[in-house]
Amino acid sequence: MQSGLERNTVLDLLAKYFKVVQRERLYSSANNLKFYLQYLFGDISFRSRRMLDIGGGSGIFSYYAACMGASEVICLEPEMEGFPLLADQKHERLRSGLQEIPNVTRLSTDIQHFEEYDPRFDIILLHNSINHLEEESCIRLHEDQKARETYHALFLKIGRMCNDGGKLVIADCSSSNFFHLLRIRNPLAWHIRWHKHQPPELWIQLLRQAGFSNPSLQWRSFDQLRTPGRLLTGNRLAAYFLQSHFRLIMDKNEP
Repeated sequence: MQSGLERNTVLDLLAKYFKVVQRERLYSSANNLKFYLQYLFGDISFRSRRMLDIGGGSGIFSYYAACMGASEVICLEPEMEGFPLLADQKHERLRSGLQEIPNVTRLSTDIQHFEEYDPRFDIILLHNSINHLEEESCIRLHEDQKARETYHALFLKIGRMCNDGGKLVIADCSSSNFFHLLRIRNPLAWHIRWHKHQPPELWIQLLRQAGFSNPSLQWRSFDQLRTPGRLLTGNRLAAYFLQSHFRLIMDKNEP
């Protein structure tokens, strides 16, 4: 249980975090981000835990975890051709505004080249990045055994980095979408290339084979609509006609 002093520290850090995020325009609004964070992490506790943020971009979720009491956060964001400075600049603005948080480390590498870590992590996050771990293999996962073997090896590595009983948090778009079926751009998510994504059921199947269990799946609604929007559109059917964005949490199996 947190003491009153610890709770006040967390509240102060969070207040500054949301202020910096809004000032630097790293999310549509602070209130929208608060609602999204609740959807993304649910009841996960960060206090005194280590988190690995794979494909963490600006570090917006890494710094949230640190504000919430994580003892250490490693954010991996490889340099990508065509986007050499954007994520770096956003991260630097966030870091500069939150200088009292020293326990976030950003590394310009991908999971393939990240050395297995000791001590291991309690929370591993893949936010809109699971399909980018090995993009060409992801495209062929539903039909190519070699592609599945590639992802199986990656998930085994991620599993070795996760403490038994730890949490794996995944957020991504499913390829199962009405606009994908029609082979046209989704006006709500025009930038998504649906063929480069996979449905959550396939990820669950592959992750079970790599030592994860107890899948908890939710579908995203619009942040601006808050709880009423979630009640109305936070389901598989509505998601099929919207962005098909899901959040999946799985546990690392204990021996």
